[in-house]
Amino acid sequence: MLLRFCFGSTALIAFAVSSFAALTPAEESIVAAVNAQSATFARDLEQAVQIDSATENFAGVRKMADVFNAQLTALGLVTQFVESPAPRGRTGHLVAEHRGTRGKRLLLIGHLDTVLPGGNYRRDGDKALGSGSSDIKGGNLIILAALRALHTAGALANTQIIVVMTGDEEAVGRPVEMARQALFEAARRSDLALAFEGAIGQTATVARRGSMSWEIDVQGATGHSSGIFSTAMGAGSIYEASRILQEFYTELRALDGLTLNPALIVGGTETALDRTGGTTAGKTNITAQSTRIRGDLRTVSAAQLASAMEKMTAIVAKNLPRTSAKITFSEGYPAMPDSPANRALLAQLDQASRDLGFGEITAYDPRSRGAGDIAFVSPPLPALDGLGIRGGGAHAPNEWADLATVPELVQRTALLIYRLTR
Repeated sequence: MLLRFCFGSTALIAFAVSSFAALTPAEESIVAAVNAQSATFARDLEQAVQIDSATENFAGVRKMADVFNAQLTALGLVTQFVESPAPRGRTGHLVAEHRGTRGKRLLLIGHLDTVLPGGNYRRDGDKALGSGSSDIKGGNLIILAALRALHTAGALANTQIIVVMTGDEEAVGRPVEMARQALFEAARRSDLALAFEGAIGQTATVARRGSMSWEIDVQGATGHSSGIFSTAMGAGSIYEASRILQEFYTELRALDGLTLNPALIVGGTETALDRTGGTTAGKTNITAQSTRIRGDLRTVSAAQLASAMEKMTAIVAKNLPRTSAKITFSEGYPAMPDSPANRALLAQLDQASRDLGFGEITAYDPRSRGAGDIAFVSPPLPALDGLGIRGGGAHAPNEWADLATVPELVQRTALLIYRLTR
């Protein structure tokens, strides 16, 4: 099941794109404030990456929240750590609010957790390497640097801005509806959302794919391996699992924008499998009785998701002789669809970039983008993602962030926030 929050009005909000011939004096002071603090960014990123805040490390996620909490409090935001109500093994979320009445009410979204453990920060010129450097600790620091510049320039006063940094974005808690209550509540009091997953070139994200986990349990007859292929023994569970995966590969990869990844598989006489690993037992002269597979499915729309699930279920049900298979789907992230309101917000960002002299910002292809928390709130909120730090290697040991692009990214974000909150 895929969930989004709902509230009374789901009307799309349009944004008029103004033509700024030049930056105003107030905007120039914001840019100056960004530049004055630029030397601290690398130091702050090193501090953040050195904290191991992998999703399952609750103490580390909480420690990461404490670091960002101190910085947000210094800017006058009212902060709290909201414990996750989801019962299945997740910690909570950092929520910070600057209360005011001027302009649009903004929701800024980041996350505290990483896929891999941290504590491995290193530099290679302008490359900052380490778990979370680009996904998404660098993005969180873009939020903080932009707000700090606005605060220094006196432009944060009387604005309504909520910052939510979730503690389980990389592996959302279950049930999702409970795990995302803090984000839903913040969205109900916001007019638009900006998310700070990694920037990709001169683009921003107006649409994202959704994701869903799946698991297949295959069973077959077992006994002496010499009997495989016989009427009595049949094909065995591993051949059946191989058939299923081959048909997935043949049929599902033809759907535009869809990816289907079998990430973990175990087969043998006895098997067990969870989210991050599994166990198996058996011998080469015994036909495998049990095979288990876990993976993820990423789709560009709810319609494509429904079609993929139908195809996968039908493939799993065919079954080689003396085998059976069952597929189950877990709650996941919805797709974030493109919309005129998102495009209008992109036009605002593009105008700010041009006025700063950084050139055009275009929409990134959603087929190349994964799932993210922004999709839980857009729709109904107009939204943009991909406003974080540039880099690469996410979810891998060589993850890195490009420090050379930070001033540009922070200036653009600060100016966009300023114009939206006038």
